[in-house]
Amino acid sequence: MNVPFLDLHAHHAPHLAEFEAAIRGVIECGAFAGGPYVAAFEKEFADFCHVRHAIGVGSGTEALWLALLAGGVGAGDEVITSPGTFLATAEAITYCGATPVFVDIDEQTYTLDPAQLEAAITPRTKAIIPVHLHGQTADMDPILAVARQHKLLVIEDACQAHGADYKGRRAGSLGDAGCFSFYPGKNLGAFGEAGAVVTNNDELALKMQTLRDHGQSRKYHHSVVGWNCRMDGIQAAVLQIKLRHLEESNAKRREHAAFYNELFHDLEEVILPTEAPHGRHVFHIYALRVRERDDTIRQLTEAGIGSGIHYPVPVHLQECYRSLGYQEGDFPVAERVARELLSLPMFPELTRAQIGKVAQVVREIVSAAVPA
Repeated sequence: MNVPFLDLHAHHAPHLAEFEAAIRGVIECGAFAGGPYVAAFEKEFADFCHVRHAIGVGSGTEALWLALLAGGVGAGDEVITSPGTFLATAEAITYCGATPVFVDIDEQTYTLDPAQLEAAITPRTKAIIPVHLHGQTADMDPILAVARQHKLLVIEDACQAHGADYKGRRAGSLGDAGCFSFYPGKNLGAFGEAGAVVTNNDELALKMQTLRDHGQSRKYHHSVVGWNCRMDGIQAAVLQIKLRHLEESNAKRREHAAFYNELFHDLEEVILPTEAPHGRHVFHIYALRVRERDDTIRQLTEAGIGSGIHYPVPVHLQECYRSLGYQEGDFPVAERVARELLSLPMFPELTRAQIGKVAQVVREIVSAAVPA
């Protein structure tokens, strides 16, 4: 039995008729860039996140960038974030003219370690971007307490956390703004690129709405220099349909993670993902830690099992950020985790038989690798 890392065909097949009808509706009304479908999705996604505003944009990267710009982050500023994330988190900071500053991660949740946050703050610090990784939120209360003390903006990178909770509150609703990606493989994925920023701050929302549309306060009247970051109507129509099924899909992901944990519970050669007591994990990624990660991936591939790495090189060690002056060893937890994390198949349509097969092959590989 082969098991893919992700099966979007299985994910989309039950709703093809709905998707076709929605796309036909966009074509018939010609609302391809922005328009009523985007506005309708924004309202529904804001309600889902328990916030007043959602601003649809072209990608999660644009969501982060516009949120920072709207918050006044610019040249000479510093923004603190995690080195254990996709590069887009830091890219958004750089494209504001600001400098990324990193804080090591917690070894249990792989999210920013609040205990190390205070030491990273300087007079130039303007904002903090906690990253909700793999479907689990960062520990937000202590992060928000530090931010309030120093009057710092908090932008949640919730691009992997659609529907995750922190102490009963939705990811994205905790800071000044929350940023989401709707890349096709996400828990809530579009048929291409799309993203959104959610916020309860009316002023931030208005600024982002203006910035995403060439800085127009009204058509052909540009109050600021903006950019073209509008969400496509077709993506919004598709996302409306998929949003209706997100809670069910997240529940299935949690069931799959629990079954993986059951099958691996006695396997001392791996470290299982942890669900922190402060929240509800939605398992965008199910990632184990194994010692011989690259060899394990090779053997999984040979056995027909899909797998991945999120992410093999921490951001502070990426070639493009060499100029920041960080060295190997600066963030030892993030570096160690990056060497060991292995992402296993995780999507709502996985069957118990598929999960059982993955677990069986992983057990065989890691057990054989243990020295006699």
